[in-house]
Amino acid sequence: MDIRKIDDSISVAPQIEAGDLASLAELGFRSVICNRPDGEAPDQTGQQTIAEATAAAGLEFRFLPLSPGQLTPQLVGEFGAALADMPGPVLAYCRSGTRSATLWALSQSGKRSPQDILRMAADAGYDLGGIAGALAQPG
Repeated sequence: MDIRKIDDSISVAPQIEAGDLASLAELGFRSVICNRPDGEAPDQTGQQTIAEATAAAGLEFRFLPLSPGQLTPQLVGEFGAALADMPGPVLAYCRSGTRSATLWALSQSGKRSPQDILRMAADAGYDLGGIAGALAQPG
């Protein structure tokens, strides 16, 4: 698993497998968010399989799929609410981790400075400069 820690409450990763969930629990994760829609690749493990393995490992699970080009304020809000509601730390995943990192960044807009958000994402290996204009200063 290529787990990339953003802060103590969230890490992001590329696609995980059902067999990874016990290890994630051992690493201290308490929740998983799937941001990858089912069916993107023929060899992709579907969210239902991951959800079942997550439950078996004693973790919480949310399915908040983000299809390319389908980013909405509602999904950003749902992602932020999931982070607030679910026990942490949380692992969010998609195909490469970028969509999960983007949802995290946008959910933090107005709560952290754009510079901090972009730096934290970059420290985790994600260049989110393309969304810099969408990030608001803390209000």
